[in-house]
Amino acid sequence: MKTGKHYLIAILLVIISIPELQAQYGYGQNSGYGRNSGYGRQRSIIPEAQDTPEPPEPLTAEQIVDLEMPNITEAIGLNEFEQAVVRSILVESIQERIELQILELSPEKTKEGVEKIRSRQDEELKTGLPADKYEAFLELQKNRFKDKSKKKKKKKKKSKE
Repeated sequence: MKTGKHYLIAILLVIISIPELQAQYGYGQNSGYGRNSGYGRQRSIIPEAQDTPEPPEPLTAEQIVDLEMPNITEAIGLNEFEQAVVRSILVESIQERIELQILELSPEKTKEGVEKIRSRQDEELKTGLPADKYEAFLELQKNRFKDKSKKKKKKKKKSKE
């Protein structure tokens, strides 16, 4: 009788452990999501490295000016000669600002450098453009740096009234 109980317990343990063995060695229907077709030991699934998108390369001074020149030309009404003058001055100034950022100077020196670049740019524009177009350029420059959220708030207030 004792032997029969031992055989019965052993058979029950084998029957109970069959699903565990199938899951461990990959002999079941869902063994590896199509890999290995259910034969042999299932490979461990290692997630593939995702391609992290590279940050976009910073624009060059010429690219920045090329993007802005149509807006400047339209707003001020520059002819081709004036466009060439403004473009060359802006490319040079922006290139100097980019170089200043690369140097990573202290905030005081950076501010001082930007002021020098801006004053030199203003002087060159003043000599290269007629007075009315120079003033229009300065006005355009001032309007671009104002906070746009203030304009939106004023428009919202006007539409409510």
